[in-house]
Amino acid sequence: MKYMLLMSTARPKDVPPMDEWTPEEQRANGMCMMQIYQELTERGELLGGEALAGPESAKFVTSDGKSAPVVTVLTDGPFPEAKELLAGFWMVDVESEQRAIEIAARTSAAPGPGGRPTRRPIEVRAIMTGDMPDAADAAGTAV
Repeated sequence: MKYMLLMSTARPKDVPPMDEWTPEEQRANGMCMMQIYQELTERGELLGGEALAGPESAKFVTSDGKSAPVVTVLTDGPFPEAKELLAGFWMVDVESEQRAIEIAARTSAAPGPGGRPTRRPIEVRAIMTGDMPDAADAAGTAV
């Protein structure tokens, strides 16, 4: 079963932004994440993953399909829903949802300031594949 583990910029209120961590705290967090990444690779569970550039470089594009698209960035105005943006992801192929949750829990517990777990929320989402039922079938309606 394939899952995306989505890591956002969200963090508990008692965990400062990473740019306020000491270099040692940043290194410990990175080493923990790399260890998980390597273990997933060795087990053949990791299909891919990337860290993304910071939210300040994100572009929000809207279009009506007729006019030129509207491109905005966080500095263009208030984006209350954009407080938590995607920071990176891992795509895994695991035996069960429980295994995907186990990986997400280890990732969420990566060390932060003072070596305490960051408790960052990790979103776990199944990847829809061709063998999944379509929406009508899933709803139990005739197609």
